Amino acid sequence: MRLSRYFLPVLKENPADAQIVSHRLMLRAGMIKQSAAGIYSWLPLGYKVLKNIENIVHEEQAKAGHIAMQMPTIQSADLWRESGRYDAFGDEMLRIKDRHDRDMLFTPTAEELITDIFRGAVNSYKDLPLTMYQIQWKFRDERRPRFGVMRGREFYMKDGYNFDLTKEDALHAYNRHLVSYLRTYERMGLQAIPMRADSGAMGGDDTHEFLVLAETGESEVFYDSAVTDLTFGDREIDYDSVEDCAAIMTEFTTKYARTDETHDEALFNEVPEERRRTARGIEVGQIFYFGTKYSESMNATVQGPDGKPALVHMGSHGIGVSRLLGAIIEASHDEKGIIWPEGVTPFHVGIVNLKQGDDEADAACQSLYDAITALGLEPLYDDRNERAGGKFATMDLIGLPWRITVGPRGLKNGVVELTSRKTGESEEMPPEQAVARIAAIYQS
Repeated sequence: MRLSRYFLPVLKENPADAQIVSHRLMLRAGMIKQSAAGIYSWLPLGYKVLKNIENIVHEEQAKAGHIAMQMPTIQSADLWRESGRYDAFGDEMLRIKDRHDRDMLFTPTAEELITDIFRGAVNSYKDLPLTMYQIQWKFRDERRPRFGVMRGREFYMKDGYNFDLTKEDALHAYNRHLVSYLRTYERMGLQAIPMRADSGAMGGDDTHEFLVLAETGESEVFYDSAVTDLTFGDREIDYDSVEDCAAIMTEFTTKYARTDETHDEALFNEVPEERRRTARGIEVGQIFYFGTKYSESMNATVQGPDGKPALVHMGSHGIGVSRLLGAIIEASHDEKGIIWPEGVTPFHVGIVNLKQGDDEADAACQSLYDAITALGLEPLYDDRNERAGGKFATMDLIGLPWRITVGPRGLKNGVVELTSRKTGESEEMPPEQAVARIAAIYQS
């Protein structure tokens, strides 16, 4: 993409109504524009990152054996009355009527709908286990939407639902989701800590939230600092292995880590004093096991091995796809702007032409652009007739991980400049070497 042809409405000043870093930088970088309170249009740059995050989620869910589908954003209230949640859910649910005066609602979550789909199609235990998921827009009518995409009313979410014959099978699904979520977050350059949490309106006793530590987090968290030393890395896990998934669950959840809702001061005091930490955290996902809560109220059964009807055991598992953009920015920025991890960056490298209109500089930039594109990567070429300082400021604000700077002076010596956004370090090298370096970075 050439910047002269791109829609990137950057702002020079911080918006007055943006209270946290991610909200300010997403507005300034031209990623989003508010449409109504807590509702945003996703502009091209923000949309690209949103889709990159979505793709990672899809890839990791596929590895775990989970099946993608799509459900509607509008649901019938009858299903929610059947489960008993229609009145219990509260004012966050946006209730509407269609032209036939039927009660409908804008989806805040989809346990009822997926249970209805399951009970109408699955009759035998031989069709289990089964996990299906979607990535879909949701709506919750927050009383005080704020902090941009961190607490909006409309949000993009991955929600998955498992159906199993026994509690033991369902707890394996729970562990399997924990493993897949750890892989997902690390691919995005995040350390998301699983913390024992409260199930709230979802029900059930087993639930963990995944939280990214940040000063602007909405939750107070208490944890053993040793949990921040844990990384999933590039280990391969057999998702069908109960033992492998249970071992990861034990490794990542044994050390104390809880939100304020489930904090136990006595247990926390058993952690060595030098490792006790209190901080703020941003929730980016949650997994639940709630047993037969929905299958019992909605009569979702299968014929068991003994020929008798058996209620299925269920769980649900969510990742806040749109919220993750804000969390990544909160965890990765500086005074100049965003610093995108390579895994989610909207463009893989920026190309800055210091002297637009100079034949040699223009040709060198085009050659770099073509070579990087041929690798299957996406460069963003700043070909505007702007000052060098303005071009650098834009690149720093939008946070591309790497920048190649091309100018007549360097070209006379046969070199361009490759700069890391994260470290600020620059290195001069021949253009073809810069291309090879970028290729190696993204291959790894």
